[in-house]
Amino acid sequence: MKRKTVKQILLWGGGIFLCLTVVLAVHIYIVTRPKAPDAHTRIMARIDIKQPLSQQDADKISSWMYQQQGIDRVMVNPQSRIVVFTFFPVKTSANDIVHNFKTALHYPGDRYLPSAEEMKQGCPAMGASFASKITGIVKYIF
Repeated sequence: MKRKTVKQILLWGGGIFLCLTVVLAVHIYIVTRPKAPDAHTRIMARIDIKQPLSQQDADKISSWMYQQQGIDRVMVNPQSRIVVFTFFPVKTSANDIVHNFKTALHYPGDRYLPSAEEMKQGCPAMGASFASKITGIVKYIF
């Protein structure tokens, strides 16, 4: 009787563990797959300006950026000469915003795009964590 009870407990425990593992794998797959942008998606972009900026220039840039369609938030740092903004990709694109910025305001600047090496170093939270390893395994399997 003892042996049969232990065997049933192990079988049920193993079955439950297997089911939970499958549920976790499916959850990770669904959460990490790429999604098309929707109305709530925001993307961050950056413009590096190649000339000194005053606070008045920063205010002018900020007000102009806020007037553009699809811009959500704008931060201008005159000391580092960097403009960071978020936008809705359904309404506009970063390349259009940067092109309009250079033609309308005549500030020499380019959109900053990180290199492949910088992209690999992107988010330290996902670097070598246990979750990132599990995600890699699930992506490899599926």
